[in-house]
Amino acid sequence: MSLVWLALAAIAVWALVRLGRQGERPGRGHWRVAATLLGAVLLAGAVLAGSRGAWIATAALAGAGLWFLIASRQRTVAPRTESMTDAEARSLLGVAPDASHAEINAAWKRLMARAHPDQGGTDGLAARLNAARDHLLKR
Repeated sequence: MSLVWLALAAIAVWALVRLGRQGERPGRGHWRVAATLLGAVLLAGAVLAGSRGAWIATAALAGAGLWFLIASRQRTVAPRTESMTDAEARSLLGVAPDASHAEINAAWKRLMARAHPDQGGTDGLAARLNAARDHLLKR
């Protein structure tokens, strides 16, 4: 019977690891909640196993539980934006060299509507669009 529980636990761990590798997409919040709950359950199992004298199982459960708790709290850091040239910024936003502030903001808003992480875009692209807008508006 314990092999069945071990197989079910392995499947659960595999599924959570797969969910965690999806990145910071909308499903990432579900990964954080599920991993936190699973980590708490694994730590409770480690306490139970330790009270029964199963030290190897205690160490394994405690290690897995701590890993899930730590992994669920880590957030990816937005990539650092390097300085970009005027040509790169204009190319990224798709504006002419003589574009006004209103045209730059309109192009940024149009692109951010699709590139924002809440809309299925990535943090890196959103950061680059922000950097391009800031670069062009500061000149």
